[in-house]
Amino acid sequence: MTAHTAPSAAARPQGRYDTTTIVLHWLTAVLVVVMFALPHIWQQFERRTPPRLWLIDLHFSLGITLAGLLLVRILWRAALGGRLPKAGPSPARVASRIVHFAFYILLPAQVTLGFLLRWAQQQPLPYFGLFVIPDPFSLPLDARTILGLLHEWNAWVIIVLSGGHAAAALLHHYVLRDGLLLRMTPRR
Repeated sequence: MTAHTAPSAAARPQGRYDTTTIVLHWLTAVLVVVMFALPHIWQQFERRTPPRLWLIDLHFSLGITLAGLLLVRILWRAALGGRLPKAGPSPARVASRIVHFAFYILLPAQVTLGFLLRWAQQQPLPYFGLFVIPDPFSLPLDARTILGLLHEWNAWVIIVLSGGHAAAALLHHYVLRDGLLLRMTPRR
C-alpha cells in the first residue's frame, strides 16, 4: 500500500467496531432516511389512492422494524457491543457523545410518537400485512394534532443531527484523514 491509499500508522483508527454494531448502525441509518422520505413521497399522491396507502403502510411497517432494531441495538450496546477508545480532539469527543446520546433519546421517542399518533387516529399498526398492533390506549382523536406535530418536528431534528453526524464523519475521512470513519465501515 502507498501512503495515498491508507492512513498513516498514527492516523489509523483505534480498532474497529464489531460486525454486529456496524450492521445495526447502518440498518438504523438506512431506515431513518427511508422513513423520513416516505411521507414526502406519499404526499405527492391523492388521498386514499393505492400508492399512497401502500407507502403509508410501508412507513408503519418500517417504524415497527425500527422499534425492534433500536431495542436490539440498545441491548447489544449495553451487554455485548464493543467499546472503542474515544478518538479526536476533546471538543469533538464531547460533541460526538452529545449527538450519540441525543440519538438514543430521539429515535425511541420518534417510534413512540409514531405509534401514539397512529393510535390517536384510531387505527391499528400494520406490519407488512402479517399482523397488526392494536391500540391499547384508546387515545382521543384530538391528540392527533399535537402528536403529529411532535412526530414531524422530532423527525426533522433527527435528520438534521444525522446530516451533521454524516458531515463530521466525512470531514474526519476526507479532510482530517484520521481514519475515524473506518471504525464503522465493514472490513474488506
